[in-house]
Amino acid sequence: MDRETRIVRLMTLKLIPFLVLLYLVAYVDRSTLGFAKLQMNADTGISDAAYGLGAGLFFIGYFLFEVPSNVFLVKVGARRWFARILVTWGVITVAMSLISGPYSFYTLRFLLGAAEAGFYPGVVFFLGQWFPARHRGRIFGLFLLSQPFALIVTGPLAGGLLGMEGVAGLHGWQWLFILTGLPAVLLAWPTLRFLPDTPSHAAWLAADDRRWLETELIEEQRSRAEIKHGNPLEGLKDPRVLLLALYFLPYPLAIYGLSMWLPTIIKAFGVSNLTTGFLSAIPYVFAVIGLLTIPRHSDKRDERIVHIACCAALGAIGLFVSAAAQSHVVQLGALCFTAFGLYAAQPIFWTLPTRFLAGPSAAAGIALINSIGNLGGYIGPFAVGAIKQHTGNLADGLYFLSAGVFVLGVALSFVVRMLVDPSRMTGTQATAE
Repeated sequence: MDRETRIVRLMTLKLIPFLVLLYLVAYVDRSTLGFAKLQMNADTGISDAAYGLGAGLFFIGYFLFEVPSNVFLVKVGARRWFARILVTWGVITVAMSLISGPYSFYTLRFLLGAAEAGFYPGVVFFLGQWFPARHRGRIFGLFLLSQPFALIVTGPLAGGLLGMEGVAGLHGWQWLFILTGLPAVLLAWPTLRFLPDTPSHAAWLAADDRRWLETELIEEQRSRAEIKHGNPLEGLKDPRVLLLALYFLPYPLAIYGLSMWLPTIIKAFGVSNLTTGFLSAIPYVFAVIGLLTIPRHSDKRDERIVHIACCAALGAIGLFVSAAAQSHVVQLGALCFTAFGLYAAQPIFWTLPTRFLAGPSAAAGIALINSIGNLGGYIGPFAVGAIKQHTGNLADGLYFLSAGVFVLGVALSFVVRMLVDPSRMTGTQATAE
């Protein structure tokens, strides 16, 4: 085994499982809302439109605080900032058990987005300080396994917790928020204790290995002519940052639009809450398969844009078929292909900003891309709820999601190919990611 393989494998084993655990807890906290809706709306008088609005308000808080959060991360270090994020989002998730109507729902969803802002792009920036670019597609894919894993866990877990109706005088949906919020608070101490900020702080890396890694990353920055400024906000002036934000938008649009309504779709099959939980987990098994295979293939072929566009096309077709199908089996099967495509595209996408951003500018730029793109997470749930309330048909909302993924995720690919570092996008001239 050569030195590079050994060091990358060691860093993967030391960092990725713990980061996957942290983001899994974050994603469980986000995803429980779709299951809580099965009881909460009736108990609190929240309509479908109000639910869609409140579900989306998470992303307004996320949008407003994402860039400031990543700027603070650079100043105070990843482990301290991640621990702060864990405590605040955990406490607010527990507080959602106190929802009594639309306005308390809106407030707590906004605060949850503000609290969690910076964690996901912070991890993307953090991993970019450890792994050479040619390994990042696979590494980001491994990290993003936390999303489908969380949704696989959330279905059966939520179905069971909803059955705690009346225990200690609380509703099942209240127990759901309490028992999924506490793990985030408890994980803050291990984060402070065990997560190193940079390779230079990693006691488990030998001195020679640290020097090799630091030299490798420095040489990579020089060869790629990345933007690196002392002012972290300088990278925000690059129009490619805004282009990538728009290019990323359809994935949160479709993923959150679907995940917030998936339990409702499956509940319409005429099954129990527990069965709804188990069936809701099936599409995310396919998402895991996509994350384990497609980013690795992208790294091996040293190609990004075609992989992203094909995955987006698969997601758009899956959403369209799931809306048009009359058979429950076909609907669920189409949603499996949707999850495969939408999740597999994301880690490949996150290799693109590191082509032209580095240092503090990368922290701010990645945060801006993620915050603007995640406005799709506001648009998706809100639009599906509004469309369903207006037409009475949830399928019309899925058609909207399908169109958004196709237009932005597929049609925009050729623009990104031309403008985002075109000399490295095609043929044998591509620089390894």
